[in-house]
Amino acid sequence: MGKGGAGLKSPASFAKALERGDRRALSQAITLVESARPDHQEIARELLSIIPVARSETLRIGITGPPGAGKSTLIERLGGKLIEGGEDVAVLTVDPSSQLSGGSILGDKTRMPILSSSDHAFVRPSPSSGVEGGVGRFTREAVMLCEACGFNRVIVETVGVGQSELRVAQLTDIFILLLAPAAGDELQGIKRGVMELADLIFVTKCDGDLVDAAHRAVGESLAGTGLMQPRIPGWTVPVIATSALHDIGIDQATTEINRCHDVLMLNNELESRRKHQLKSALMQALHDGLFDEFMADPEVLVRVNQASDQVAKRQLTPSFAAKQLLQSFLKENREAP
Repeated sequence: MGKGGAGLKSPASFAKALERGDRRALSQAITLVESARPDHQEIARELLSIIPVARSETLRIGITGPPGAGKSTLIERLGGKLIEGGEDVAVLTVDPSSQLSGGSILGDKTRMPILSSSDHAFVRPSPSSGVEGGVGRFTREAVMLCEACGFNRVIVETVGVGQSELRVAQLTDIFILLLAPAAGDELQGIKRGVMELADLIFVTKCDGDLVDAAHRAVGESLAGTGLMQPRIPGWTVPVIATSALHDIGIDQATTEINRCHDVLMLNNELESRRKHQLKSALMQALHDGLFDEFMADPEVLVRVNQASDQVAKRQLTPSFAAKQLLQSFLKENREAP
């Protein structure tokens, strides 16, 4: 993978640079996609329209798990194994945004130093900016750009479990849930819907004093998934004990990821999921666009702040206040000349 990226201005020049595997151009392109500047947005829109459609050989992997499950460490190991198998790996890490500064709290090079320095890997952190679901608003577009740059395995690491993880599953082909050894307690706190979304479950930190607890967690997870219908026809959700620190279960985990990809392609489920991803992306873009349009109106902002105060004082319920704001906004726009 190249590192050039200099002198890029037009969408066509970006597209050619991505085709060459130019990682600096990839970073710049993702920055354009995430930018709020209208000129950047215009270049990004055109670029996304001319890059090639992802092939079935590419694989989008979503990885989620509660805090302390060791997501970054495991991704380092998995990414390394995939690279050993001849793959080029991109990792889109979604750092939790600071609620005070709005900035990203963590950094890619401190969390995944080996992948960050590999010629066959690309690691890009993006702040979640408070977006529900633990993914950035433009994560899907970043995935497309990584694939256009030649990365055939794209891993999306999410903030954590407990939010609307459906959004993560809607933009990836395979959804992996990580659990720490204290799974008995963790499973109680994880929504059933998140378990139902998982195509694979990896129990982490199976080493030292936690080996017995990790194996108990595997058994409990198997019992839980046995009561659920897998999302992939003919697929049984594997539960694997792993230790990124001691390289335990990583080969098996990598094998199961590849086997899941094979099953997806064999029964045409991958194409079905990609179509569903596009439909979900359309609905999300409409949702985001309407919200932006709504909040861009200065008068609306004043009313939102007023309604927020009323809700805080329990003078209005949130749902009723929202309905009033929307009705007022729609009425004014219908009456506008």
